[in-house]
Amino acid sequence: MAYHELEMRAVYGITLNELMDADPNVVCVEADLSKASGTNPEVAKKHPANFVNVGVAEANMISVGAGLAAEGKIPFCASFTCFASRRVYDQITISVAYANNNVKVVGTAPGITAGPNGGTHMCFQDLAIMRAMPNMHVYSPCDVYELRAVLRHMARSGKPTYMQLIRPKMPKLFDDGCAFDPERAVVLRPGTQVTLVSTGYMTPFALDAAKNLATAGVDVELLHYPSVKPFDAATLIASARKTGRVVTVENQNIIGGLGGAVCEVLCENHPVPVKRLGVPDRFGEVATEKYLFDKHGFGTPHIVDACRRMAGRCA
Repeated sequence: MAYHELEMRAVYGITLNELMDADPNVVCVEADLSKASGTNPEVAKKHPANFVNVGVAEANMISVGAGLAAEGKIPFCASFTCFASRRVYDQITISVAYANNNVKVVGTAPGITAGPNGGTHMCFQDLAIMRAMPNMHVYSPCDVYELRAVLRHMARSGKPTYMQLIRPKMPKLFDDGCAFDPERAVVLRPGTQVTLVSTGYMTPFALDAAKNLATAGVDVELLHYPSVKPFDAATLIASARKTGRVVTVENQNIIGGLGGAVCEVLCENHPVPVKRLGVPDRFGEVATEKYLFDKHGFGTPHIVDACRRMAGRCA
């Protein structure tokens, strides 16, 4: 099947069905947003016994998931990113992370991809707050094939996990059967002048920027981090030693997420200049993605400009 022709949320539902076929302990738990997350009708029809809708009660969804995990089930609990992280943060902290329960929390429509729903539904801090939680793994796959690999890993890992789920179609970067290792970043392009670090939704934009920069003679090494926690420090440090300058880009507030992880690693191991691109500590608003990219300065042209400036700064 050409999964990259489908929306990411459709592939989420298809892959959950495959996981349930292989292991009946996998359970889909929803809070009345199953059509938005892609599990209704896909999972609801094929595996009705493994499909639980708790209604408009996200905190209860996490508590139900924790109870299921305590009995040996593998619950995937999905909702809009703002509800799956901010609204239920205490329930996840105590019932999932503190108890070390095997619950998989899925935040859909991360960052500016929630544009039509405005500031209340546009969560720019989920990577930061989830990364700060002990025991929690934090993932952000960039295309459908990496999503499938991440989901398979989550189903067998036994770790409390938070994953961002982009809902629409995404460009194809990998192939079906691609590997996922939370301890390893993916070097999408080798380079010597600037290290460009991205995750999730921003990786295709970063790749376009790196290709544009190559035609202009700026040699960028692109590191994609599908796992923000655990974080592959060794690959970043090795790249920074080679290039001497780093640009990060994320579909998030620049405080505490991917850019924060990069700065923490480098300041303790190999200090170099770092430019963080993303949302500059602002709330969201109803707007198109282009408007938000331009307003906050982290679309492809902005990545290109930041890398150019960084290469010139340290030349």
